[in-house]
Amino acid sequence: MSLAAAAVATVAHPFPSVAAIGPLRRRLLPGLAGQGHPRHVALTFDDGPHPDATPELLDLLDRAGVRATFFLLGRMAEQLPEVARAIVDAGHEVGVHGYEHRLLIKHGPAATRLDISRATAAITAVTGARPRWWRPPYGVANAAALLEARRLSLRPVLWTTWGRDWTRTCTPDSVYRSILRKLDGGGTILLHDSDHSAAPKCWLATLGALPAILTTCRARGLAVGPLAEHGIVEDPRVSGRAGRVAPPNW
Repeated sequence: MSLAAAAVATVAHPFPSVAAIGPLRRRLLPGLAGQGHPRHVALTFDDGPHPDATPELLDLLDRAGVRATFFLLGRMAEQLPEVARAIVDAGHEVGVHGYEHRLLIKHGPAATRLDISRATAAITAVTGARPRWWRPPYGVANAAALLEARRLSLRPVLWTTWGRDWTRTCTPDSVYRSILRKLDGGGTILLHDSDHSAAPKCWLATLGALPAILTTCRARGLAVGPLAEHGIVEDPRVSGRAGRVAPPNW
C-alpha cells in the first residue's frame, strides 16, 4: 500500500463515527469539518441542482453579492444542465455530492467508486468546471470512497453547522436558529437548495432564513464565501502537513 493510501485508510476506518459527531470531527479533523480562516464563513449547499430552488437561490445570492459552494448530484446535473451551468456562470463553485444521494456504507467498493467517478465526470462535463471538493451524502463515507476521492483529487469536507432544513416542519426561523447555534468564524454552513432527498419544498425555509444568516455574519465581521476562499485547515493525519490549503483571497 502506498503512503497516500495508508494515510487515507488510517482516517477512513473511524470515518463514519467521526463524521456523525460534530464536536468530535471538529476536534480531531478540523479540515474535514470545514474549519477555515477565523474571519471567514464558508457557505455551502447540497443536493442540487433543483429546477425551482436553485434559480431562486442564485438570484438571492446575486442580490446579496455572495458566492457559495454547491455540492451537486451528478444525476440531477445531467437532468438539469442549464441550471447546473447557471451556478458556475454566476461565479459559484461546484463540488461533488455523488451521482445518486445514497448512503455509501451500504454499498460495496466498486459501486462506491463508480458513484463518485460518474458524478465527477457528469458535473465536469455539464458545468465545464472541474470540482475540487467532495461531500458524501449524510456526511458518512468509507475507505473506498475516500480513496476514490483522493484519486480524483477531490478533498472531503463536511460542515460545522447546519440548518436542519430538510424536515417537514422546518421554518425560516428554525433554520436560522439551528445555524446560529454553532456559527463561528472559520466555520462551514450546510444548507440545501433542493428537496430531492427531503420534505417537499423544505427549501423555501432555507430561502427565508438566508438573508438573516448573511446579515448576522456581516454584523459579526465575518466574510461569507465559497470553500475556495475559506483558507481551509489541513488535517495532518491525511496530508502529512499542518497549516491551510491556501490563504483566503477576499
